[in-house]
Amino acid sequence: MRRTASPFSLVMLGFGTFLLVLAPLLAWYVQPRAAVNPVDIDTTAVYTGRGSVFDLDRVETVSGQAITVTQRVRGNVEASADSGNAAVWDVITTVDTDKSLPAADPHDALDFAPHRWVLDRQTTKPVRCCEAEPRIEGEAYLKFPFDVQKRSYQWWDNTLGDTVVMRYRGTEKVQGYTGYRFTASVPATKTGTRLVPGSLVDQPDRPQVLAEEWYSNHGLELVVDQATGRVVYAQTGPRRTLRAPGGEEDAAVLLDAEKLAFTTATQKEAVRQAKRDSGQLRMVGETVPVGAALAGFVLAVTGGVLVARGRKEEERPGLPGTAQ
Repeated sequence: MRRTASPFSLVMLGFGTFLLVLAPLLAWYVQPRAAVNPVDIDTTAVYTGRGSVFDLDRVETVSGQAITVTQRVRGNVEASADSGNAAVWDVITTVDTDKSLPAADPHDALDFAPHRWVLDRQTTKPVRCCEAEPRIEGEAYLKFPFDVQKRSYQWWDNTLGDTVVMRYRGTEKVQGYTGYRFTASVPATKTGTRLVPGSLVDQPDRPQVLAEEWYSNHGLELVVDQATGRVVYAQTGPRRTLRAPGGEEDAAVLLDAEKLAFTTATQKEAVRQAKRDSGQLRMVGETVPVGAALAGFVLAVTGGVLVARGRKEEERPGLPGTAQ
């Protein structure tokens, strides 16, 4: 009686071959398409620190104030659906002192700045559509692109209204999680004008003056998750002042804080999300493909050996006197 390859060996060979094909497909095709920015984002980052702020009631700059910056980012799902491969994120940034916190309405904050950012879901680059304001430029804003590299990036500074160069400075741990560290600073730069009483800019004889608004930053520092580009720690040192038209020195300080940084709660939540998202990308791009490749190799080799053995036994001539 002749033997042929068993159905089981054929199944092993077929399934092993399938896994060998699946492994690179997951790593090179599925994983890049899984690395996309969400359209339904809803996150809040809180910075705290101390510094000087302009008190409107006292009409003077008051130092030593507790300052809280709150940045709320919400995805506009409906607008995103009409934008192709873009995510539409609405951003509200408020600056408060203890005097304006808690505020039932963000418009009551010391400073209130709403704007819209539209970004490509895969590259994170700005997209021109969907009533995006302001015209954001650069490679990164609010987050870095996926697969962050050890190089400098053009980061959008919304207060400056331009990009700054964030330089790679090595790795740093945040709440026990390692990320890439980037730093930058902003020299004093004119950012606009504002109509104010002349007395604020040392011109008491003029009832109103179109004063110049100037902005600088003592230091920007970001720690970023390498896989997802998520910012797990942020620190900023904004200084905003007024100058008389054509003036070379600051006449009034609106805001000056050497260090405003993510609160511990914001850091922990950012790290939690970074671990989750990078873990999912690693599973699709590394863990599952490697496991599939190893399992596929073992199954394909074992199945192939069994199939070959069965065929050899089938071709072996029968012995004399044996039943054929």
